[in-house]
Amino acid sequence: MITRRRFLSGIGGTAVASAGLGPLVAGCGPAAALLPKKQPPLPTPQTMIEWPIYAGNPRIRDGLLAESNATLRVLAWPRRISRQCLDAFARQFSCGVELSTFSTMAHAIAAITSRRARFDVFIGAPANITAALVSGQLVRPLTRSYLPNVSQLWPRLSSPYYDVHLRYTIPYSVYTTGIAWRKDMLGADLFASQAGWSFPWQVVYRHKVAILDDYREALCLAMLATGRTDLNVTDPLLIDQAGKALLARLNLVLASIDNNASQGLGSGRTPIHQAWSGQAVAAAAELPPGVPPELIGYWFPPNGQGPVANDTATIPRGARHPVLAHLFLNFLLDPTNALLNIRHTGFTQPLVALPTELLVREGAVPASLASAAVLPSFYDAGLKEFELSDSVRQLWRQQWQLVLRGTRADTRA
Repeated sequence: MITRRRFLSGIGGTAVASAGLGPLVAGCGPAAALLPKKQPPLPTPQTMIEWPIYAGNPRIRDGLLAESNATLRVLAWPRRISRQCLDAFARQFSCGVELSTFSTMAHAIAAITSRRARFDVFIGAPANITAALVSGQLVRPLTRSYLPNVSQLWPRLSSPYYDVHLRYTIPYSVYTTGIAWRKDMLGADLFASQAGWSFPWQVVYRHKVAILDDYREALCLAMLATGRTDLNVTDPLLIDQAGKALLARLNLVLASIDNNASQGLGSGRTPIHQAWSGQAVAAAAELPPGVPPELIGYWFPPNGQGPVANDTATIPRGARHPVLAHLFLNFLLDPTNALLNIRHTGFTQPLVALPTELLVREGAVPASLASAAVLPSFYDAGLKEFELSDSVRQLWRQQWQLVLRGTRADTRA
């Protein structure tokens, strides 16, 4: 497997930096031909963007029948969609469904731009790369007549700032980024300690801590631990300070870096893990037989002042079965199918019909991990990591590379 460090170390970044995706797709072959020739606009709640429909990348027509004798090809993060959900779609639409997974967003972009792969659905792109995907014409515009279940979405995500009127994306999962821990292995209660973001950085927790292998989430963790809540800084000095603060903390506790929070917590290999909320829920299923889910804890600031985001589902431009892909996106927005997914993934889906109390009652989220179910109010009040300009993104990535080179313990797979 190619680790994030080895992949990124081979990226020069300058060849495509001005194209809008920068280091994200460097070396991705056909992607370069599709990239925009200038920096795309960057969406924020103050600068909401309704994306154009490009002449060379039109919508499909209304009223088309689903492609026959088809196999829908889905690309997603590992453990982010239920096999039961995929099988239910295959039965309903008399088709095959093939699932492929990716380990980093760079790998995902390489996959959806491959002329050989031709994926129909791409699940898991964070909202903060929408400008790059759309301006690069890497994803198809959506035909809303195939998507009546959009009406099931939380109102605040039915026309989000990053894609007004959902011209190219469908919100798939919502999540917070917090700290998960094994209560039985630490003998500590993060909520009671009031240590907050500083909780993992204690010498007593050496070799017990892991952070996410994600340059934005990792550097933002250091910013939060030092009291900074602007997670979109552009000042090189502040970015440098975040990198140095993160490196000092990682080396203090000899922390590891990986995206396997569920498995690490479940096995006890990493009793403290910076985690996406759904990973904390999924960790309960990774516990040994007989170990109750109550032993997994998940901390997110009770005032909601922590990172919150959503992933999207899109249709790559090269999709062979675009009608079936639309029907699949609509299928994912059905509350019954979404509940199947949440039971498997642990990640909240932003549907009005699936409030936290129902998820707990249906057993999709353990009552002890209700703090990992995302509320609409959390999404409103939480700290957003917006899309960065190419030059600023490069500063963040360069700082992340310095952190990786300076860590004394790097146990990523």
